[in-house]
Amino acid sequence: MKIVGCDFHPRWQQIAVFDRETGEITEHRLMNGDGEAERFYSGLGEPALVGVEACGNSQWFLDLLEGLGHTVWVGDAAQIRASYIRKQKTDRRDAVKLARCHRAGDLTSVWVPDADAEALRDLVRAREAAKQDQLRARHRLSKVLLRSGQRPVAGIKPWTQPYMAWVRQLRYEQAARDWTRLDYLHEVEHMAERVRQLEEAIREAVKLAPAGMREVIRGLQALRGIAEISAVTVVAELGRISRFESARQLMGYSGAVPSEDSSGKRQQRGGITKTGNAHLRRIAVEAAWSYRLRPAVGPGLRKRQQGLPEEVKEIAWKAQLRLHRRYAGLAAAGKDQRKIVTAVGRELLGFIWAIGVRTETAAGQQMAA
Repeated sequence: MKIVGCDFHPRWQQIAVFDRETGEITEHRLMNGDGEAERFYSGLGEPALVGVEACGNSQWFLDLLEGLGHTVWVGDAAQIRASYIRKQKTDRRDAVKLARCHRAGDLTSVWVPDADAEALRDLVRAREAAKQDQLRARHRLSKVLLRSGQRPVAGIKPWTQPYMAWVRQLRYEQAARDWTRLDYLHEVEHMAERVRQLEEAIREAVKLAPAGMREVIRGLQALRGIAEISAVTVVAELGRISRFESARQLMGYSGAVPSEDSSGKRQQRGGITKTGNAHLRRIAVEAAWSYRLRPAVGPGLRKRQQGLPEEVKEIAWKAQLRLHRRYAGLAAAGKDQRKIVTAVGRELLGFIWAIGVRTETAAGQQMAA
């Protein structure tokens, strides 16, 4: 079987073909969109093992290779670049290194979502982008009010309905400043409506999702700090949670584990690696803030847990007890609050893994029955 390394670009692809029998590597440069790539892979003569660096514009190419009977392997871009030291970077060198590293078994493949999972992930990330735009719009408006010396009445919290009503009734003597206020106010209201529509679209998309995915989303909401949108984000970013062999492996996937530079008796750990899924890491850290509070099941959490298996509720309660104790212990030791929340978020991923695996196993058994 031939091994093919492919450095893929939207308009072309650089190919390195390794022949196991002769040990030779041949290089090719193919253009996309004119049938040249299709003719090349059809003419290989036998099914090949094609390694492609993970990118966001190659889904049609992966479908083409699978349709021609080739085995497709998608490599982690960060791991590929870290697998060798280089002073020169070209597409040709990337393709050759990809083929050689894969032949040596130095690389591991990544999960490639199917069309439905990718569509849900795109929708979730669109909502995340809208939230970021909303934050920027609010900052612009608040800074205009700050520069002009405007302050709301004591007791009014920012961005609540009373606060927005107060901003709407403001008037300035200078027409230019009043137009600025109106423009920024309109943008804030537009962003709020955009976020609302996307969240409604996410809820509708979940209703059309497979039953197993819906069960996992319901199960994750048993955890404190993870409501529906957060649970959908976790599932959209992870796909099938049971593909991770352990909770530690999921923590590593998030990039929330500390870096380390140890040798002999010397042990030195640094900041988190961040070489993982940033969207998943953000959800875990945001949810971790709720574990600074004493363990309790409030009205909202109790409503989300209705109808869930007792085993899932027990895991969620164990999470509250352990993570609050962890937060309190690190705080008593004088650790920085941001580091505390990151550590708690990393351990929260372990409970996410436990609930996800349990729920997926139960859903699989029901379908088999």
